[in-house]
Amino acid sequence: MANFIPEPYRIKMVEPIKITTREYREGAIKAAKYNMFNLLAEDVYIDFLTDSGTNAMSAAQWSALMLGDEAYAGASSYVKLIKAAQSIFDYGYIQPVHQGRAAEKVLFPLLLKPGKYAIANLFFDTTRAHVELAGARCLEACNPQAADTVLKAPFKGNMDIEKLEELIKEHGAENIGLIVMTITNNSAGGQPVSLENMRAVAALSKKYNIPLNIDAARYAENAMFVKQREAACQNMSILEITKEFFKLADTFTMSAKKDAIVNMGGLIGVKDANSPLLLKLKANCICYEGFYTYGGLNGRDLETIALGLYEGLNEDWLKYRLGTMNYFGECLEQLGIPYQAPPGGHGIFLDAAKFYPHIPYTEFPGQLLAIELYKECGLRSCDIGSFLIGNDPDTGKQLKSVNEFTRLAIPRRVYTQSHYDLVIDSIDKVWKNRANIKRGYKIVWEPPILRHFQASLAPLALDE
Repeated sequence: MANFIPEPYRIKMVEPIKITTREYREGAIKAAKYNMFNLLAEDVYIDFLTDSGTNAMSAAQWSALMLGDEAYAGASSYVKLIKAAQSIFDYGYIQPVHQGRAAEKVLFPLLLKPGKYAIANLFFDTTRAHVELAGARCLEACNPQAADTVLKAPFKGNMDIEKLEELIKEHGAENIGLIVMTITNNSAGGQPVSLENMRAVAALSKKYNIPLNIDAARYAENAMFVKQREAACQNMSILEITKEFFKLADTFTMSAKKDAIVNMGGLIGVKDANSPLLLKLKANCICYEGFYTYGGLNGRDLETIALGLYEGLNEDWLKYRLGTMNYFGECLEQLGIPYQAPPGGHGIFLDAAKFYPHIPYTEFPGQLLAIELYKECGLRSCDIGSFLIGNDPDTGKQLKSVNEFTRLAIPRRVYTQSHYDLVIDSIDKVWKNRANIKRGYKIVWEPPILRHFQASLAPLALDE
């Protein structure tokens, strides 16, 4: 019997949720053109679409809103955020922006251009998009263990060091504009990266003189995994592990909407306070985000991030966070339901290819499973598979994802055990009905970039 870990917080405010029928939900998802992003939030009972910006802030963070200094330049709230970020990451320059993709938009064009490549342990959607928008192309060197969803390896999010060096040699170090380490590795199922692996990647980046960037959205969850699973780090604090990771990179991009537990915000970090990047970085920020001391954020947002960076590092909180995922995973295992094991840091990634082995990747089994779960209980999740990864930017051909996942990204401090138990029961019902699903979905309209946010789909008929 799986044990649920007690919450290290208590609930102070509640928000009502609308209860709907299956008939209502079938109509809602059809009206949304079978795209989870098109659903109205009020038509969703449990929202696991993302853990980005959907978290519940603490009493201290809500109080800090009233301290927000809304000065256009040089606000005291900006000073607080910079002090907090520098005390955690030890970087010479910190740039606030409004979210993670803004960080990529501001930084990546300074390092990438047509003819260049970026290599990652796996790219998530906006990171891939901003590499391509800069004119460069994406290469990936993920730990091959990530493709085996049954294997319970401790660091399935690692970079494949041998493949990384092969890619550098194949394409030429002078053509690799950036190496990206995503911690935790979202596309691999929220799987962690070891400090040992980070050090190996840093050694290659220095050997070949290639800038190394951390995609740091879930840096605290990754640090907790390292403390629990990496023998050399078990006596280190979460802050000490974090500092060890970040000293190995040259820059970082961060969505603060995850581990900093806020509703809006992001950061760019540059280790070298005298880097020639800074003048252009500030110019890009002023053009795209606003003056560099507010970076597209209100003063009250800067205040909440400054606090959230520390709250996200709290070890009791992180034990609960990862313990919740373990509870979810243990329940699924008892039911024989396939998912990316062991559980990731920010959610459960159901193995949609094993739910529907007869559905080809071109019919998007991850999206299919997300739709079936919504119909069953009003759960909103999303595809992390071939529907998300999209088409090859040069050939227009549908790319095949390493895994076909349906991601249940769990917001921080929002839902209770009874919500999780309802979701687990609904997954079980959909699992038992899997043989009755004969076809997947087709795209009837899609935009050229980041299609999964806007595309329209339709169910395939048996004779199509």
